Amino acid sequence: MRIAFSLGSLLSVNQVLECSEILSRTSVDTIWIPETWGMENFSMLSAVSTKTSTQKIGSSIINIYSRSPSVIAMGAATVDELSGGRMILGLGTSSLPIINDFHGYKFENPLQRMKEYVEIIRLVLSGKQINYTGKFFDLKGFSLLIKPKRETIPIYLAAVNQKMVDLACDIGDGVIFYLRPLNEMKETISKMQTRKKIDITCQIITCVAEDSENAIDRAKKTVAFYVSVGKVYREFLAKNGFKNEINNIFDEFKKTGFKLNHEFVTDSMLKSLCISGNSEECKKQLQNFKETGLDLPIIQFNPVGDTLESFKLFEKTFLDE
Repeated sequence: MRIAFSLGSLLSVNQVLECSEILSRTSVDTIWIPETWGMENFSMLSAVSTKTSTQKIGSSIINIYSRSPSVIAMGAATVDELSGGRMILGLGTSSLPIINDFHGYKFENPLQRMKEYVEIIRLVLSGKQINYTGKFFDLKGFSLLIKPKRETIPIYLAAVNQKMVDLACDIGDGVIFYLRPLNEMKETISKMQTRKKIDITCQIITCVAEDSENAIDRAKKTVAFYVSVGKVYREFLAKNGFKNEINNIFDEFKKTGFKLNHEFVTDSMLKSLCISGNSEECKKQLQNFKETGLDLPIIQFNPVGDTLESFKLFEKTFLDE
């Protein structure tokens, strides 16, 4: 089965490049690079492309508020050229606090906005001159000055709630899930497969250490972080079996911040959302995600201790057979 790695936002630029160089010598399918409020994504994707030769390179994710669709298309075309046609464009809506507070835009009409972004990006990448009128965008006479390496670059949509899942099925080449309980994901994938064949991926919070407890503690802290800062994840997980845990984690966050709230991440919650433990335990847990029907598990690297040593164990766990 295909497997992908995500080199998370906690890494430095040099660490991402060091890890990418290690992965260049493996059979990993795709190296996904995130964008939050640290490294700029297209720059990192371009740098990673110089350290690799066969692996696909994906953005996870470019948000659809802080750049125009034309600029995203230009970035994707540039990385695709530099990488020799290995780019996957992952798009998402991000979240209200990041878009409103960090970028200064209004977080509104995410579904229609996503639809128009995908339409415009595909038109731009066709290399033809385009004229486009939508609810948000009105483009006249735009065309790329460079000839794209490919006229079509795969576009994957990050989706949490059902309307975005449906949109991904309708217009996407793939979907990217995150923090999705195993049972719910299996049911959702089964329904998706009856509609249309797209590449179904899930980025999985993953922590590997020789001492299982260290890995589990690290994973719980990561889950607690996303639950605390991400309203969309709180609401989704509360509706899908973890209401008490979500309330406890968020209540503790409001009292003491990130100091203790990870202690309210239960073992059942962790097993349904993450992979954590020693190497043998993590291999077995990965199998649970494969059995949901995923086409591509994306293993999100969360370092435990020294980053490079942690990554060597991480890579050995999932890629050494």
